[in-house]
Amino acid sequence: MAGAIIENMSTKKLVIVGVALLLCQAFTFMVGGLIAPSPTTAVPYLATKCVDTIKHRQESKWFMPWGPNQCHKIRSFDEATAKMIEANNIVFAVHIPLPNKEMSSWFQFMLVILQFDIAFKMYNQIEDGAMVTIDVGLAYRDDTISEWTEMAHSFEQRKLSCNFTTAKTYENEGRYYECDLMPFMEVGSVSHKYYLLNMRLPVNERKKVNVGIGEIKDIRLVSIHQNGGFTQVWFAMKTFLTPSILIIMIWYWRRITLMSRPPVLLEKVILALGISMTFINIPVEWFSISFNWTWMLLFGDIRQGIFYSMLLSFWIIFCGEHLMETQFFEALVLGRGELKMCVSCVPAIQIFPERPTNKSQDQTERNRFSVYWKQVGPIVFGSFCLFIFDMCERGVQLTNPFYSIWASDVGTELAMAFIIVAGICACLYFLFLCFMVFQVFRNISGKRTSLPAMSKARRLHYEGLIFRFKFLMLVTLICAAMTVIFFIISQVNEGHWHWGEHTVQVNSAFFTGIYGMWNLYVFAIMFLYAPSHKRYGDEQSSGQCITGDAGANSGEDIQLTTTITHVDGPTEIYKMTGKEAQE
Repeated sequence: MAGAIIENMSTKKLVIVGVALLLCQAFTFMVGGLIAPSPTTAVPYLATKCVDTIKHRQESKWFMPWGPNQCHKIRSFDEATAKMIEANNIVFAVHIPLPNKEMSSWFQFMLVILQFDIAFKMYNQIEDGAMVTIDVGLAYRDDTISEWTEMAHSFEQRKLSCNFTTAKTYENEGRYYECDLMPFMEVGSVSHKYYLLNMRLPVNERKKVNVGIGEIKDIRLVSIHQNGGFTQVWFAMKTFLTPSILIIMIWYWRRITLMSRPPVLLEKVILALGISMTFINIPVEWFSISFNWTWMLLFGDIRQGIFYSMLLSFWIIFCGEHLMETQFFEALVLGRGELKMCVSCVPAIQIFPERPTNKSQDQTERNRFSVYWKQVGPIVFGSFCLFIFDMCERGVQLTNPFYSIWASDVGTELAMAFIIVAGICACLYFLFLCFMVFQVFRNISGKRTSLPAMSKARRLHYEGLIFRFKFLMLVTLICAAMTVIFFIISQVNEGHWHWGEHTVQVNSAFFTGIYGMWNLYVFAIMFLYAPSHKRYGDEQSSGQCITGDAGANSGEDIQLTTTITHVDGPTEIYKMTGKEAQE
């Protein structure tokens, strides 16, 4: 009877495949750790205080902090007070990037963080719940002589969260508050060479605008963008992995369609997993180098969400289809699951009793996707909630890059609620997955008590199948755990390690290694669960009573995989786990 490749491939070839995949996995980590630079770069900026000398200022006027057409500057607000300059006429200007540098499309995105330097004054303290109103504009140009073109303009509010760590006395006046960083701007495409930010802090005492915010001394910004070198390595990986997964997916489905039966549920889910992996691999980011596609960040989030939703659903169905609900092996004789009554068949009947009709009906149900709605439904719902959360921020940022869901109390609480619920659900899912894997292992181990009744050769064969299947399940858990572990490491370490004369970029290794790991995992699943052309233990000719070794061999055909690769019956692993699909 034919089976899946994981069943019929020789141990030597299987070891070679495993070692090759392991070497590829190590290579993906080394590419990120030794070749690629750090994923992102943070550049600090101090806003320059420019003076708008025009009484009726024009909205289209832009103030440059340096260069041949730089603005009229002041050093401090004390100087502005001495010169009778109103706060509404002071413009904070920031040019991105720094002098003698250029931005590049390879940077992919630009995230800007805002921080205020606020001095303590007894007569001008920060009130509880103080909100800063910012009149901000963003402009761009691609050379140093052309005029600035407005890209976005908005009135934004940011809530101050500042602490004064010493006693609030006259002796401590002039000391600075410790203020939290605030999200300020996010642009999904860096398609221009130069950017200019002009910010005003308009004061209106009657409307309580920018009142009770303390004495602001300076505005500091931190611009974060993706490194061009990392982008090139990332694009190269996507370009290489896309045809690899696409080819193995076509090869896998072609083998499925060559069989004379329709594909079963697990085979369809494996194909869907390959499609989602191909979807996330397609390097459409190459077009962002030439086109100003500000929606690429949102599109990337959607692609990742689809893949991870499919991956989590696949694990549930993969384990569910391998769970056994009976306590005995299913007999399979002459490819029809029937035993002929004769003296020599009694031992086989004792080992493999006939299954009740309701169990067969249950197996038919287990081959339907609707059976898993209780497990897959929460995954889909959670993914949809994260999609709504992403649309509430990055969707709005397509038209207003200064918008942030964290800017308001309601938005912050909503965002934190999404993150906390997502974290709890992820932990519960992982525990549930571990429980399902434990159930599979326990059920399979329970069947080992029947193995001594088989001939030595076949017993060793099925023991090998059980080991291969358990190993694959453990690899699945390791892949899930590695993602969590490397994510934590990338958050708590300094970002790079020194290894002799080499510097290992841990964060880059995390991105490239985990990305490569999921590709290799999907590749391995489609390869190992593809139908094999190799046959093991073919049944004897039909119409004869099972006697001697022939009867033993026929009665001992048990299976671990859940793919049916022969028109007359399931594969060996599939029968072992009691998941035969009734056609």
